[in-house]
Amino acid sequence: MKFDDAFDKLIGNEGGYSNNSVDPGGETMWGVTARVARANGYQGDMRFMPRDFAKALYEKLYWTAVRAEELPELLRFQVFDAAVNSGDHQAVQWLQRAIGVTDDGIIGPATIAAAAVHPVRAAIIFDALRTEFLADRPTWPAFGRGWAKRIAANLKTLAGEVA
Repeated sequence: MKFDDAFDKLIGNEGGYSNNSVDPGGETMWGVTARVARANGYQGDMRFMPRDFAKALYEKLYWTAVRAEELPELLRFQVFDAAVNSGDHQAVQWLQRAIGVTDDGIIGPATIAAAAVHPVRAAIIFDALRTEFLADRPTWPAFGRGWAKRIAANLKTLAGEVA
């Protein structure tokens, strides 16, 4: 999966404009928080943030940050989606725990190499670690159903890619 395809799939999870008072991220458009948008130069009304602006941020802040192009095909979207949802450092730590390397949150050659050894097993463990983490969040009652469905869709995609 290349970035363009990953982004299109991700937007299905992130949706459009939201300003949910329970969401610690606050106001978002395309899943990009106002804080992140402002820190990266967007000054307009969040409801009108262009999709292409969000796409450029996702590539820079998440896809490139987790070195998705270097990960095995089966892990690319899993790690990218988790980075968007929980931060790149956290997503890399889940990957590192799933593949049995030091979980320092920095993706380097050892992580890339270890991820290639058993990518299916790594993806399943990765999604289990992600689910456990999210289930412990104080916002689980508000967002848990959506998070669980998001991870379930990722597992279904994984099953289809492996079959």
